[in-house]
Amino acid sequence: MKGMVAYDSVNGNTRQVAEAIAEVLKDGGLDVEIFSVKDRAPAEVTGDVLFIGSPTRGGKMTKPTKVFVEGLNAEVWRGKEVIAFDTLGPLSKDAERRRKQLESIDVGKNAATTIRNAGEERGINFHPQLLHFAVVGMWGPLADDALDKAREVAREIMVGLRKP
Repeated sequence: MKGMVAYDSVNGNTRQVAEAIAEVLKDGGLDVEIFSVKDRAPAEVTGDVLFIGSPTRGGKMTKPTKVFVEGLNAEVWRGKEVIAFDTLGPLSKDAERRRKQLESIDVGKNAATTIRNAGEERGINFHPQLLHFAVVGMWGPLADDALDKAREVAREIMVGLRKP
């Protein structure tokens, strides 16, 4: 199986999350490609699972991510696992407060929701869970638990891929 991890990153936070996800996919036996959405023609991206990530900027995905999602070949990704993730902040440095903030993210006011919506408009079905990873400062760093959370969620999705 082939896993693809596409991301845009302004301050390096989303790239770090993408790398953590790619690491888990590789450890799970997938052939993995990780790349910036700025470096690949979206119509040429093929595989069995695709993670797409963007920082949340002004409540939505970045322009390069939008161009990438809108350029994906919907026929290639129909019926396959496509997962949207984002980084957003600044959120609380306190783990419990941050957890509550992440649970109450407004629908539509984050990059993952806008990624999913743009893809679904093209006929691509997305994994029901949107993945949000906290940034605790205006430009970073990621919350202490963000990369562990990324790895954990990627492992859970890998288990789902292996079920018949």
